[in-house]
Amino acid sequence: MKIVAARLNHETNTFSPVPTPLVSFGTDGPTFGAAAYDRAKGTRTGLGAFIDAAEARGARLTVAVNAAANPSGRVDDAAYARFAAAIVDAVRGGCDAILLDLHGAMVTQSLEDGEGELLRRVRAVAPKTPLAVALDLHGNLTQAMVDCADVIVGFKTYPHIDMYETGAHAARLLFGWIDGGPRPVVAWAQPPLLSHTLRSATGEGTMQRAVERARKMEADGLLAATVFAGFSLADIRDAGMSVVTVGRSGEEAQRCADELARQLWDDRAGFVYTSAPLADSVAQARALREQSANGPVLLLDHGDNVMSGGTCDTTDVLEDCLRQGMTNIGVGPTCDPVAVAIAATAGVGDRVKMPVGNVRPLGLGTDPRPRFVIDARVRALTDGRFRITGPIYTGETWAMGRTAVLEADAFTIVVTERPMEPLDLGVFESAGVDPRSFDYLILKSRMYCRPSFVPISSGLVECDSRGVCSSDYSLFKFRHVRRPIYPLDPLTQWP
Repeated sequence: MKIVAARLNHETNTFSPVPTPLVSFGTDGPTFGAAAYDRAKGTRTGLGAFIDAAEARGARLTVAVNAAANPSGRVDDAAYARFAAAIVDAVRGGCDAILLDLHGAMVTQSLEDGEGELLRRVRAVAPKTPLAVALDLHGNLTQAMVDCADVIVGFKTYPHIDMYETGAHAARLLFGWIDGGPRPVVAWAQPPLLSHTLRSATGEGTMQRAVERARKMEADGLLAATVFAGFSLADIRDAGMSVVTVGRSGEEAQRCADELARQLWDDRAGFVYTSAPLADSVAQARALREQSANGPVLLLDHGDNVMSGGTCDTTDVLEDCLRQGMTNIGVGPTCDPVAVAIAATAGVGDRVKMPVGNVRPLGLGTDPRPRFVIDARVRALTDGRFRITGPIYTGETWAMGRTAVLEADAFTIVVTERPMEPLDLGVFESAGVDPRSFDYLILKSRMYCRPSFVPISSGLVECDSRGVCSSDYSLFKFRHVRRPIYPLDPLTQWP
């Protein structure tokens, strides 16, 4: 048995000014063929699960590509063409099954639906080959994806700690069919509903109830049920929530998809997040610290959330903390390559006075942003590489680019050449900084930081800076999403 597998992950924020060229995919760029296999083997990713499932069957496995980039702006067409060609060429060589670890919200410079187009190209050379897809919970599903895949399974956790399990589920369903079991049938339903990302956490509220319903359907015999929160900061027609089911018949799959979608729609108000004023959030963090000294208070700067395409350079939260007299603050990472170069030239131990952050124009009516000037000692300089030990992307090595630790009177800031989500304590510890030593930690993250940082903290506060990941939809000019859609259009009806 010959299997072709691949991983191509990107969540595209079409409002983000951060470019996404080929070199953005992977710590040292994307990998292909044997190198892609080596990079993925043993990781808790969908592709890692595909490799284990194929090898357990003694199959001959070709890993066409392993490419994953942090969320950012539209993917360069040239990069997309390279990845798509690698996957299609591997399939064209002949195979008995295809396993794809995709995201579901990729937009390129010229394509709204990166995954749908990739699947169309694969089907053009292998129209009948069994094909399974593992997707991110924040995928924006389209008719093309549903039409082209025999199996679609998405994450059931946010923060995403079930990447491997999702890949294993998709492979299990596909191999079950190949081994003579029921042919899987995919169905979907798409209510006119944009969810705020901070309302897609699966451990609470309406999203938790929806995922529990999906799990119950699977426990009752449905092959798979996934609630896709969607990614609302992709201004494309099909942005938003959807439900995808896999059943033994079209009737069973569609009935379950419709039932679950109706639950989402009935609970639609629970998917709306309203941010508090930033000054109020910072004051709340200060009050939390006064109540407990058992670990730092986390200030989550979700308006500049790296894993939603943030620029990783806003200083709004830090500046407000300083205005309110807070000290012993840890900040990081903040992306500013010029600041890193200045610190590197000065050297460890020297003092530098220079602007940090607020680098990229945001296009939100807030430009130009005033630069934040600091007077600090260069505490450390590193290459920015660290191995992830937390539960998300476990075992992978990530790199922040050259990294400088700058120590001022009231705060210590980790400054990097590349945007980096603080999903692991390694973003601090790899630079010789103990995140437990601060009273406050400012993290440019919504959810990914929580499994690693909440256990060492005394509490957290969500802080909405005016970045390209803000929860304030009024900052963004939506031109392409289907309308009407809730909550952009509060009176939206769904018959």
